[in-house]
Amino acid sequence: MQNKSSFALLLLAVTVSPAMAQSDTTDLRSELETLQQRYEAQQNALMVLEQRLRELEGRSAPATASRRAPGVAPSQQNPARAQASTAGSNAGYGRDLQSNSESAPSVEALYQEATGFFGGGTFSLEPGLTYTHYDTRQLFLNGFLALDAIFLGNLGIDEINADTLTFDLTGRYNWRQRWQFDANLPFIYRETTYQSAGAGGATSAFSEETVTGDPRLGDISLGVSYKFLDEAPGRPDAVLSLRMKVPTGKHPYGIKLNQVPGNNNLTVPEDLPTGNGVWSISPGISLVKTVDPAVLFGNLSYTHYFEESFSDISPQRGVKLPGDVKLGDYIQFGVGVAFALNERMSLSMSFSELISRSSRIKPDGGSWQTVNGSDANAAYFNLGMTFAATDKLTFVPNMSMGLTPDAPDFSFSLKMPYYF
Repeated sequence: MQNKSSFALLLLAVTVSPAMAQSDTTDLRSELETLQQRYEAQQNALMVLEQRLRELEGRSAPATASRRAPGVAPSQQNPARAQASTAGSNAGYGRDLQSNSESAPSVEALYQEATGFFGGGTFSLEPGLTYTHYDTRQLFLNGFLALDAIFLGNLGIDEINADTLTFDLTGRYNWRQRWQFDANLPFIYRETTYQSAGAGGATSAFSEETVTGDPRLGDISLGVSYKFLDEAPGRPDAVLSLRMKVPTGKHPYGIKLNQVPGNNNLTVPEDLPTGNGVWSISPGISLVKTVDPAVLFGNLSYTHYFEESFSDISPQRGVKLPGDVKLGDYIQFGVGVAFALNERMSLSMSFSELISRSSRIKPDGGSWQTVNGSDANAAYFNLGMTFAATDKLTFVPNMSMGLTPDAPDFSFSLKMPYYF
């Protein structure tokens, strides 16, 4: 009887042990998952505390203070810029932290360059200096080929080197964080050197003549912009703009050409223009999107020139010929990307292209004539940088390199926007 009882107890122990072991495994797994959740929560809390600590340190240091319009609370700022700030300077902390951070000066400068400065009831003044160099060479043949190999006739080689230095002053006023009004006032200095070989059919004859234009006022431009869309998940910042150019500079029509003594192949203008001489209007749109940790931007605009009448459109000395001028309209577009390197500095790369139709002239009593070679396709590669020196002053250097023959060889500009 005792042996039967012992056997029954042993059988009960064997039967219960697997069930108890399975229960213990489930409890351990549940406890492990709980510990893992607590660990992840602690890691997230640690990142939040580290983020806030960096923000506090940034606010207390004048060199890295975030730009904000006077009297505007952080919650009233553009949320898209706050999002871009976190993406550029604190990538990896999570999208849930982006709405709590203020804009870094470097990323704020990116938005100012891409869409304009929308600070809310503030004024900015931007002096700028731009140097542009352009050179072109042309070979002129006046004759025919004998035996399909020997050229008989006159030839000439012309070269033009043009340098332009522009100082401009731009003022911008922002109203209710949606509207922006701006005006640009340029002063232009030009120097062009004309060179030609082949005077009288002799390739050894070479002439050079330099024409300079004193610093004078160029064409003033006025603009208005409206931000109709704020950046959000799945959509960019969007700004509509309308720009008008006023013909305040010296126009090129009626400027007489002078023949250089000793070289009948070379004629040079007596003066250099600083403007187009006609009114123009340019509607456009700009888009900006934050893609952690970069900022993507693009723009598209169309420029329409109005027809204008002039008392003289002839370049021949001693001839005065009134007539009308219709410059060719053009479309311009560009795309680019920018990266915030740190709180104060960012780099940008972009491509832009301008495609222009041919211009036309109509002498009084005559018909419209197309100006041969007046259409253009100018493409550029741009490399820029923004450096926020203080919370109010930013330096914006930019190098532009021409990619097509119609574009200038290179252009370098330095802008210094100051925010009040």
